[in-house]
Amino acid sequence: MNELSTHFEFGRNWASYADLIDEGRIDEAVRGLERLAGKSGISGKSFLDIGCGSGLHALAALRLGASRVVAVDLDPQSVAAARQVLSRFAPDSKWEVFEQSVFALDPQRLGVFDVVYAWGSLHHTGALHEAWRRAAGLVAPDGLLIVAVYRKTRLCRLWRVEKRLYSRAPARVQKLARTGYIGAMRLAFLLVGRDFRKYRQEYGQSYRGMDFEHDVHDWLGGYPYESLSPHEAELLRNELGFAAVRSFVLGRKSVGLFGSGNDEYIWRRPSSVEARR
Repeated sequence: MNELSTHFEFGRNWASYADLIDEGRIDEAVRGLERLAGKSGISGKSFLDIGCGSGLHALAALRLGASRVVAVDLDPQSVAAARQVLSRFAPDSKWEVFEQSVFALDPQRLGVFDVVYAWGSLHHTGALHEAWRRAAGLVAPDGLLIVAVYRKTRLCRLWRVEKRLYSRAPARVQKLARTGYIGAMRLAFLLVGRDFRKYRQEYGQSYRGMDFEHDVHDWLGGYPYESLSPHEAELLRNELGFAAVRSFVLGRKSVGLFGSGNDEYIWRRPSSVEARR
């Protein structure tokens, strides 16, 4: 779980993406984070980003008025990329970035946070449920836990095998796989009458400031890989004793032909007063 050698090279992909970050992508990331946390959910709050990748959403938290931002990632290349992005766009803000696994984060040493954010990271740890519990333990009373996790689909077992193979394949084989995947997507769009070129051009505006090519590489290589159904998430929420604030969940079971997509959950830890009731 803490061994970087068993994981896809997320950091290299994020380091490449970091060079594309500009004010337009930052604005989209801000809107995406505000959608999850609410209009005033970040302002004046402490913010922990678990699996920070490029640091874009840690930056978005600062733009939304976070009082303190801590960003962590297992991959040293992600840590370097996040430091570069935050140094470039928020040199005078209060932030820190360091290399750490979610399983090693200790609330006794690190403290607890008003907002704990783990978008698309816990399902790559190799132990999703335990990672989620660790993240929950870092949430302050009355604080928010924001998690995005791959939704369970009929093809999850197939994708797990694909990702394991892709993450270990040579770069030329990975490139061929990406070409085939994108070509299949283009054909699927054509068959249903959608404009694939427009989809690619507007991708960053629709997907939190992300980039299509980098996201394809991340999806095909994202190993370890786990997924969760809304029912399983609800069982975990009850176990942890959190209250549901909102969620963005696909209503029907997906086949997962071109990916599983992410279900997003926003939960609140009860205040100390509520916990005593």
